Amino acid sequence: MKTAPRPGWDEYFMRLTYDVARRSTCLRRRVGAVLVRNNRIIASGYNGAPNKLKHCLDLGCLRNEMEIESGTKLEICRGLHAEQNALIQAARFGTSTDKCTCYITHHPCIICAKLLINAGVERIVYSEGYPDKKGLSSSFLKEAGVKVEQYE
Repeated sequence: MKTAPRPGWDEYFMRLTYDVARRSTCLRRRVGAVLVRNNRIIASGYNGAPNKLKHCLDLGCLRNEMEIESGTKLEICRGLHAEQNALIQAARFGTSTDKCTCYITHHPCIICAKLLINAGVERIVYSEGYPDKKGLSSSFLKEAGVKVEQYE
């Protein structure tokens, strides 16, 4: 019996981001992130409310109720982004994120881009776009020398 070909590293980690995203409690967009160094997972995260807070699945979406356009006023939300949760997980367990690759289901927003830059992430691989009309996220990542690749 033939088996499916073995996936490359990018395919393997990108598939994992979608599994991680299945844990999301966001009603608008399910996002998953996996931080990897030397082909080893060091942390993962999905978008959802902080520990000990109720989730949007339980209460409804504050952003929908306030009719806030996607990609704007990011601070008005119960949830943390997947990248933020992955970075927090690494910090809580004392794991350096320097020289990592961050695999993400969606391109990072401007806030996450700045966090990933300061966390020492060298490469970002994402699948889907994210609304950023002014292109700030992409321009900051480029200026910082972070390699950004869309996985197709």
